[in-house]
Amino acid sequence: MRRSRLVVLVSSLLLAVGTALTGAATAQASSLAATGGYVALGDSYSSGVGAGSYISSSGDCKRSTKAYPYLWAAAHAPSTFDFTACSGARTGDVLASQLTPLSASTALVSISVGGNDAGFADVMTTCVTQSDSACVSRINTARAYVDSTLPGKLDGVYSAIRSRAPAARVVVLGYPRFYKLGATCLGLSETKRRAINDASDHLNTAIAKRAANHGFAFGDVRTTFTGHEICSGDAWLHSVSWLNIGESYHPKAPGQSGGYLPVLNSND
Repeated sequence: MRRSRLVVLVSSLLLAVGTALTGAATAQASSLAATGGYVALGDSYSSGVGAGSYISSSGDCKRSTKAYPYLWAAAHAPSTFDFTACSGARTGDVLASQLTPLSASTALVSISVGGNDAGFADVMTTCVTQSDSACVSRINTARAYVDSTLPGKLDGVYSAIRSRAPAARVVVLGYPRFYKLGATCLGLSETKRRAINDASDHLNTAIAKRAANHGFAFGDVRTTFTGHEICSGDAWLHSVSWLNIGESYHPKAPGQSGGYLPVLNSND
């Protein structure tokens, strides 16, 4: 009986200690978020194109209040929040016009960039309007660019971020796979869908490697988007939208909150 009571007492003490430690860790994380600034850089996948609720002052950059950077800032209350991501941005655009808010007091930086450099819009236009062979050929051109040229451009951006924000945690967000394969679905052929998915994987691999070489975290959103690709029946991505062509192949609001935000949360 005494042994039983001792076991219960020790278990209670361990539970209390664990709860206290968990609470302390949570408080510490909240404190860190509140004492440092957050800067959100990148392209349309970071600005929130496709999610709606665009901030009027952001103009053609189409920054959305439903984009993952805005959602993260609302939940964590950083001491400052600068949202400079912009629709259509390439690596050169990030360098030219998005880095000004970075400083020694920046605690967190998020960025998605590289897809536009590799010709994302032209790839998708070719695949939607032309043959399987034309689609695959255009994708192969993009893949060659990703292998030969994109790494140096990413290095330039990542080096500039580290130079301006030496103490920041930097999270590089990748891109989702676009299609669920093997599903009956109107639109592109299975050949095109597979080639597009493989190209996204190829791009993610290149981005993740450059991010790691700079000591940055890579946020892989392919897992969170699994089951929510186009043709899945519960897509978090727009398919071709002829009414608003710019939103085609971009995350909807659930893709930002359910696909991107959890990945940033797990890497911040």
